[in-house]
Amino acid sequence: MSPRPFRFGVVAAYAPDAETWAKLARRAENLGFHTLLVPDTGRTFSVFPAMAAAASVTSTLRVGSFVLNTPLHAPAAVAQHTMTLDMLSNGRFELGLGAGRPGGEHDAAELGVPWGTPGERVRHLAATIRAVKDALREASANETRRGPGLHPVQRPHPPLMIAGSGPRLLRLAAEEADIVALGIGPEGTERDLAAKVDELRSLAGERFDHLELSLNIAAIGDDLPPWIAAQLGSDPAKLRANNSIALLRGTPDEMADVLVRRRESLGISYVSVNSAFMDQFAPVVDRLRANEPNDR
Repeated sequence: MSPRPFRFGVVAAYAPDAETWAKLARRAENLGFHTLLVPDTGRTFSVFPAMAAAASVTSTLRVGSFVLNTPLHAPAAVAQHTMTLDMLSNGRFELGLGAGRPGGEHDAAELGVPWGTPGERVRHLAATIRAVKDALREASANETRRGPGLHPVQRPHPPLMIAGSGPRLLRLAAEEADIVALGIGPEGTERDLAAKVDELRSLAGERFDHLELSLNIAAIGDDLPPWIAAQLGSDPAKLRANNSIALLRGTPDEMADVLVRRRESLGISYVSVNSAFMDQFAPVVDRLRANEPNDR
């Protein structure tokens, strides 16, 4: 089976004003990134309006939640948001779902919604997936029978990303996802990454070849800003010494070679980076997209 084409995402959660947000989205598109990915936190832009705003000022850039803090959202509301954004983006939306990010319990408390145990959050995620798929299937059928209304542009539904690391989430992703965002902590190594892919392969069975594997890279290069230590929760020097997969270093050609090797050995083809490193990573995107058939 030939490798999947590379896709590249920019992760961004905030800008000081609407015009700056629009410029960020347009720059990501112009630099050759495929997707603008928006986290779901209580201290940044509300995820669905932010994606809609980005989609409205671009023409080819896809938008995606990275990932929705699903325990904070009613399943039926997620289904409605999904259809709305898929229509408003003209089929450029990807729905990313997770069972709760670190610190998400504080957002739940502020919103006055239950956070739940890990098992309850995974079950809520599964219920959300069912609600989205059922609602979009019904909307597609109703469009034929009843005429205009909310309906998915992408059939049967927009690509579904599930982010996770533990066995329960990986099992759910293996069964339901189109894209799996591999949850590897900043201390993780290439060996840890390979082990996680092997675990997913075992859970997915024949479905594994139909999954697009995604990995987020927290920082690019060696000259890192001071804030990156707090974001990673670890000393960048220590991470460099241990060859952490959270960092991608070297010349553009060397970084491209690392990503090609990962795609060949592990099947990881969807790579995202923090928007703070968008410009540093752009030469890598350009090199790898130039070598893809039917790209550009």
